[in-house]
Amino acid sequence: MVKHIILWQLKDELSDAEKAVVKAEAKAGLESLAGKIPGLVDIRVNINALPSSNADMMLDTTFETAEALKGYSTHPEHVAVANSKVRPFYKNRVCLDFEV
Repeated sequence: MVKHIILWQLKDELSDAEKAVVKAEAKAGLESLAGKIPGLVDIRVNINALPSSNADMMLDTTFETAEALKGYSTHPEHVAVANSKVRPFYKNRVCLDFEV
């Protein structure tokens, strides 16, 4: 199994209300990919960061294999969600992939 963890910081110019909408829409869009991507075992998005955090949202996914993770990155449904619900709104992205 392979874990794929992403942390995002949203753009500073977004208001708190705009950030709340972005986070909710990103969570709904990404979690809707469950059952649609071959090899994707689990997908969860956390948008309830404590004030001590320096990230706004976290993606926590589990894949059967590293090849499944590669397939996810280019899968049309993932690309559509990422391009419309995530990429336009973040200023920083950090990724950690590892075997479990």
